[in-house]
Amino acid sequence: MDFSFNDTQKEVQNLANQILTDLSTTERLNVIDQQEDRFDEKLWAQLAESGLLGTSISEENGGMGFGFTELSLFIEEVGRTVAAAPVIPVLVSAALPIQKFGTPEQQKRLLPGVVSGEKLITAGLLEALAECPSAPATVAESAGKGFKLTGCKIAVPFAYKAERILVTAKVGDEVGVFLLDPQADGVELNREVSTTREPWYEVVLTGALVAEEDVLMTGSEGQAAALWVAERTMAASCAMQVGVADQSTKITAGYTCERVQFGVPVGSFQAVQHRAADCFIDVTCLKLTTYQAVSLLDSEKEATNEVLMAKIWAGDTGHRVSYASQHLHGGTGIDKDYHLWRYCLWARQLEMTLGSSAALLAALGGRIAEGRAFAE
Repeated sequence: MDFSFNDTQKEVQNLANQILTDLSTTERLNVIDQQEDRFDEKLWAQLAESGLLGTSISEENGGMGFGFTELSLFIEEVGRTVAAAPVIPVLVSAALPIQKFGTPEQQKRLLPGVVSGEKLITAGLLEALAECPSAPATVAESAGKGFKLTGCKIAVPFAYKAERILVTAKVGDEVGVFLLDPQADGVELNREVSTTREPWYEVVLTGALVAEEDVLMTGSEGQAAALWVAERTMAASCAMQVGVADQSTKITAGYTCERVQFGVPVGSFQAVQHRAADCFIDVTCLKLTTYQAVSLLDSEKEATNEVLMAKIWAGDTGHRVSYASQHLHGGTGIDKDYHLWRYCLWARQLEMTLGSSAALLAALGGRIAEGRAFAE
């Protein structure tokens, strides 16, 4: 059986690599990091012009109509360049569920603007006491044909610039998925500090009204829809971690081949070689587990165990590769005039987003103990 990527998938990845390598340079990131918000509008516009923002958005909504695998390969390249582009919250956590569960009116209102780069949409999936979007503490109560939301979402990327924020909330004993207007009455946005300097917000909801046209999913299928969003967001985070960890390893390999100590490159020392080899093994395992999960999700197959396994690897790999890269660089690794520090910050943030490895390993163990098998 052939497990390699097809020509279309490779073309999407190569296009993303070319644009991101050309535009998201270390020099450009140095400029972006001086801004209040870590967002490269020039790069985002170029990604829109190339069609990459519409990778997995249907053709009738202005996109290219490819699958989740192509989108994940694009996201991997964003991780490889640590580009200032919010591809996961916009294209995965928000756009994909609107395309999957949204009405034709909702799709036409929001998705073409995402593809063109004219609109940002995002998602508020996390709460202080509820890391899983399918089990939120936020409450939604009926208000005519709409709903009023009360609760608090944290770590919401680009909430202040978003046209809509996808959020989940309890509706009685069930879960609903809603498209919140951040400018609506009853919505308070408080700036938060993120590890990677991406603009995050606490979104406090005190009876915030969601009109009927912004209700995405309620009823018995709401919880399944929330889990659908969570799993694809986790898998996309793993894909980004593949890019981050792989590039960290390559940067380290290049440095140890050039850095001379005792008259020879430090890369010639056996201890250094072993440490770098462990990084290579970790990245390879992460890539295999990630794209196993991505391919199952792309086919709309059951993949909860596989997603958990990939996210566990993403956390552990990001942690180990980040530490090894810093160790093998010595003091150079933490110098902000050198580019490795950004990769270490992103590795850490991706490690902890939507659950740590320890918490997810416990969840996976519980599922296996209950007899919930892996996909065949």
